[in-house]
Amino acid sequence: MVGADQAPSDATLDWVRRLIGFDTTSRRSNRALIDAAAEYLGAQGCDMTLTTSDDGAKANLFATLVPSSGQRTGGLVLSGHTDVVPVEGQAWTSAPFTAVLRDRRLYGRGSCDMKGFLGVALALVPAFRGMALKEPVHFALSFDEEVGCIGAPLMIADLAARAVRPRACIVGEPTLMQPVIGHKAIRLFRCRVQGRPAHASLPQEGANAIEYAARIIVFIRGLADSLGSKPRGHDFHPPYTTMSIGQVSGGTAANIVAEHCEFVFEHRSLPDEDDDRIEQAIRSFVSREILPEMRTAYPLADVTLEQLATVPAFAGDALEPFTRLVEELTGASAGYVSYCSEAGQFREIGIPTVICGPGSIEQAHRADEWIALGQLAACERFLIDAVDRVCGNAYHG
Repeated sequence: MVGADQAPSDATLDWVRRLIGFDTTSRRSNRALIDAAAEYLGAQGCDMTLTTSDDGAKANLFATLVPSSGQRTGGLVLSGHTDVVPVEGQAWTSAPFTAVLRDRRLYGRGSCDMKGFLGVALALVPAFRGMALKEPVHFALSFDEEVGCIGAPLMIADLAARAVRPRACIVGEPTLMQPVIGHKAIRLFRCRVQGRPAHASLPQEGANAIEYAARIIVFIRGLADSLGSKPRGHDFHPPYTTMSIGQVSGGTAANIVAEHCEFVFEHRSLPDEDDDRIEQAIRSFVSREILPEMRTAYPLADVTLEQLATVPAFAGDALEPFTRLVEELTGASAGYVSYCSEAGQFREIGIPTVICGPGSIEQAHRADEWIALGQLAACERFLIDAVDRVCGNAYHG
C-alpha cells in the first residue's frame, strides 16, 4: 500500500474538490452532481442508466466501462453515495462546500464521507480504460444513503431486472483503507403523539402530548439498556444492539398543555437480532400503557409509529475469495463496523461485497470534516490493483 506521506494525483484532487462543491445535503437534489458525473463518464465511453426518486429530484447513476470484448456483466462495482449530512449548527472554520487544502488534509463536507472515494474512482477512469480489461468496471452513485439507503435499492433492483450480474462490489465508506465485512442493521422511526390542548392552569382538562411522548422515550431508553446489558456481537463496537432518540419537537407555549409532540428514533441491531421483536415491544407498550390512559382523558388521542427507513445488516464471509483478495491488496484483516451502508443490499442479491474506503468515520458528520491526502493516494493504488485483479486477470472468485 501507498505510504501516508504520498500524495494523490491532481486528477483525484480536482474531482474531490469538484464533488465537495455540490451541496448534496440529503434534503436537496443531487441531480447537478449526477449530471456532471454522467457527462464525464459518457465522454469516457461508459454506458449509463439512471434510476430516480418518485419526483425525479434525485437520481442514482449506474455507469459501466465496457471492455473491448463488449462484455457488460461480471466485473467490479465501485459504489458510493452522493448525499451528505447537514452543516447547520456546526462551527466550521471554512466554507463547508468549498474544498480547502491545508496540512496535507482536504477539508469540506463529504471529503471523508464519501466524496473522497467517489473522486478517486472517477479520476481513475482513464487509467482503467488503458488497462487490458476482460470484464467491465461499474460505477454506482446513489442518493439518500444518509437518511436510510433509500436510493440504492432502486438501482440494485434495476440491475437485477437487466440481468447485470457483477462479480464483486467495493463500497467505499471511510474505513482507513481497512476491509470491512459486516455492519449492523438500522431501522428509523417517527413517533407522533396527538393529545388535547388546555390552559396550563387546568392540565387535567387536556392530554399532554409531550408528557406521554416522554414516557415512550423512557421506555425506549429502558429497552436499550436491556439490550446493552447482554453484549454478544463481540466483532462490533459496541457489541450489542443500540437505540437512540435523534429529534424531539412539540408544544406551542409554556402556558399551553401540548397538543402535539413527535420524535425520531432508531435502533442499530446486530445481524442476528430480531428487529420485529424490538418494534413490537414498543408498539405493545404504547397500546397497553399509553393509549388507554390518554383516551380516558381525550377519546381522540392517538399515537402513531411510522417506519421511515430500514437498512439490512451486512454479513460478509471472511472465507470468501473476494474478501481474501481485498485483505491481500490492503495488507489488513477484515473487520466490522456499527454504521450502515448499501453493502448489505448488494449482498442480498448475491454479490460478494467488501467495504473499503479512504478516511476515518471519526471525521464524518462533524465540523471541518477532512480526509488525509495519504488516504486518497492509498485508495488510488488499491482501486487500480482491485480492478486489475478482478476485471483484467480473469478473476474467478
